[in-house]
Amino acid sequence: MDWQGQKRAEMLMQVLLVASAVAAFLAGYVLADFQLMLLVYAGGVVLTALVTVPDWPFFNRNPLKWLDAAEAERHPRPQVSSGSGASAGGKKKSGKNK
Repeated sequence: MDWQGQKRAEMLMQVLLVASAVAAFLAGYVLADFQLMLLVYAGGVVLTALVTVPDWPFFNRNPLKWLDAAEAERHPRPQVSSGSGASAGGKKKSGKNK
């Protein structure tokens, strides 16, 4: 699943859960049946899980381009230098002015 697919899956999950909660509340209120309300909401949760958890093809519309191993060897990672600064053993400055 790509980054846009993750965003799409989360938005779809939120919409489906809210829609199933509203449908469950209305069904339970109109028919005055608490058990029916819970069953409708549980069905909505199961439907949401079936739609958003598997890696469906419409979640992979924007695949990432990974760097080949040979290409990665030609471009080494930059080295992090331990330069002098506040983290080089100096005292931390307090936020209070004395």
